[in-house]
Amino acid sequence: MSKNLVIVESPAKAHTIEKYLGSDFKVLASVGHIRKDTKVDKETFDVTYEIDPDHKPIITELKKAVAAADKVWLATDEDREGESISWHLCEVLKLPKNTARITFHEITKPALDAAIKNPRTVDMDMVASQQARQTLDMLVGYDLSDMVRKKVPGAISAGRVQSPALRLVVEREKEIEKFDSKFTFNITGKFNDFTASYTGKAPADEESAKKLVEQFSKDDYKVESAEESEGTKSSPVPFTTASLQIEANAKLGFSARTTMNAAQGLYQAGLITYHRTDSLNLSKQALSSIANYVKTSFGEKYLKTRNFKTKTAGAQEAHEAIRPTNIANSSAGKNTYEQKLYQLIWARTVATQMADAKIAKTVINLSNDFVAKGEVVMFDGFLKVYGKSKDAELPKLQKGDKVDCKEIVARQTYAKPPTRYTEGSLVKKLEELGIGRPSTYASIMTAIQTRGYVLKGDSEGEERDIVEIVAKNGKVSQTTVKEKFGANKGKLVPTPIGELVAGFLTDNFKNIVDYKFTANIEKDLDLVAEAKLARVKMLKDFYGPFRDTVLVAQGVERYNNARLLGHDPETGKPIYAKVGKNGGFIQLGDNEKSGGEKPRFAPLPKRKSVKTVSLDQALKQLALPALPRVLGKATDGTELVAANGPFGPYLKAGKYNIPMKDFDPYTVTLKEALSLYQKKVDSMIADWGEIQIINGAYGPYVKGPGRRNNAKIPKDIDPKTITLTQAEEMLKNKPKTTKTRRGTRGGRKTKKATKK
Repeated sequence: MSKNLVIVESPAKAHTIEKYLGSDFKVLASVGHIRKDTKVDKETFDVTYEIDPDHKPIITELKKAVAAADKVWLATDEDREGESISWHLCEVLKLPKNTARITFHEITKPALDAAIKNPRTVDMDMVASQQARQTLDMLVGYDLSDMVRKKVPGAISAGRVQSPALRLVVEREKEIEKFDSKFTFNITGKFNDFTASYTGKAPADEESAKKLVEQFSKDDYKVESAEESEGTKSSPVPFTTASLQIEANAKLGFSARTTMNAAQGLYQAGLITYHRTDSLNLSKQALSSIANYVKTSFGEKYLKTRNFKTKTAGAQEAHEAIRPTNIANSSAGKNTYEQKLYQLIWARTVATQMADAKIAKTVINLSNDFVAKGEVVMFDGFLKVYGKSKDAELPKLQKGDKVDCKEIVARQTYAKPPTRYTEGSLVKKLEELGIGRPSTYASIMTAIQTRGYVLKGDSEGEERDIVEIVAKNGKVSQTTVKEKFGANKGKLVPTPIGELVAGFLTDNFKNIVDYKFTANIEKDLDLVAEAKLARVKMLKDFYGPFRDTVLVAQGVERYNNARLLGHDPETGKPIYAKVGKNGGFIQLGDNEKSGGEKPRFAPLPKRKSVKTVSLDQALKQLALPALPRVLGKATDGTELVAANGPFGPYLKAGKYNIPMKDFDPYTVTLKEALSLYQKKVDSMIADWGEIQIINGAYGPYVKGPGRRNNAKIPKDIDPKTITLTQAEEMLKNKPKTTKTRRGTRGGRKTKKATKK
């Protein structure tokens, strides 16, 4: 048996570390938290912890290994959550208080050797800070979630940090709704081999635009001035957790969760440094290796060594920025996500130690306030590995030179409303406000979406007519072209329920959604970690006023922003736009209790909210056929029915319920439904009722009873040969989903509980 036992968080990390430490060390994983907080005393703030049932076999294995080892090393992650896991291990495994605690920012042999030489004990101040955060989230989550479920139709829960994030998304949507998108006519001219823009006052109507175009097309043009100047583009700073999520979202289209999962895999494989950090620092060793790489690969002139200092207040979660552990490896990763993210991290890291790009800028001022701007990259510097270097070269002209006007174009241009948040830009905003920490951004993005308060838009936008007035070869013509606007694909859009929840919290729990208040809590948690504020005092100062607010909110009326749109011209009954547990809807007539007659319902039109839908639009929705709607029969006699359910529209076809994400159940045709049904039939390899073998988008799999009860079929097995018994065995033996240390709470209770 090995003399030394090292306990880490994940099996993947354990495997990597064991390769470096040698035969005297055995490395095992706790697989995240081994205990859960199940109850909080609201007076003393003592927490009751219970063993996670799924971790019982792991704990048994760890206890045996501890008994057989001469020395135990706790090597969980270096942030507060990791510190807390180490403390729980000490408690459950009954380890002495002086048990060696080691941390390292990267999984490499030098880093591990240095950690072994410099052990410490568990930092109880960091543990207290993590406990305070966890307790706060429990107290707020339980009390606030109970309140919003009672008061807001369709609400599921509310969280301490997620609520301000939801408010940001909702407030941005309100700004967009209020925005008055006026238009002007932007005028450009083509002169010789370049284009210039008119910088005078833009005309606001067709007649004025046409007069200017006619005038400009007849005028002679000369160069009023031609100015050249040199500028630079500065190289970027290293990645922190937030900036990595922002950049991966912008450049790769990754969600915050996808980015963190890929980064986790890269870190555990020893390929990058720790990925939960708000530090900009790079170690001396890293700076030296990057400098050598730049000189060797690109030459001395491309090198510019820089040191970076962290400006973020309370940045203590880690000691270095995110970088590759070996800069010589320009590509790495076990799958496409990891490979793309690694390349982004590698390029950014190398770019931080490269020279600025040198840019030659040209500005040509012409008659009639036309201006042309050009830019040429004289020295690419860091752009060689990171960024774009596109030239926009202008001809060499001097003051007094005449230029020929080839064409004048006036294009109707609408002012753009504020941009909706993406996951990346929302993380950036939260970081600017001081809300959340590196370890929480991804969970915030996930929470507001899984609760159904925010969704990612999928609209490519609508079309509108744009007027273009063109003067060319002495003739002026006017045409109408199509332009798309209002696209929200990939953007965060609040749902009607999300808007209601945000409104209810803003009206009744101002502190919970107040940005400064939430940021100050983060600062208080930092003070607890620094032993400058007692955990219990911090919790008392927060929970006392919060509990009073909860008591007041209990007397508030049920919250529903119902809006009277008008009355039905045929029946005279009122028509409302309302929000229910499944989102927004149209209601014809009063509720049965007050009106004596059951009202009629219809869904909101697409891309309309309770606040934006009009009476005419509501009447059209009420004229739609009732659901479920029989469409006809398939060739095999199966009746096809369009319906709407809690998970969206679907096609009921015999024993199959087929999702209809791309079709409206009110307008879907029999032909479209037949295509969906046939596709479903063709995907069925075997069907035994509750158990089926389906050829899905990612290959064949076994589907069992219930939701998300699937087992992937290995590539070396022909799915057509699988029997029912074999399918049942695959479902029984499918890999269990590994719980992360920041996973959800819950599960059945166990007998053993500990108060701390």
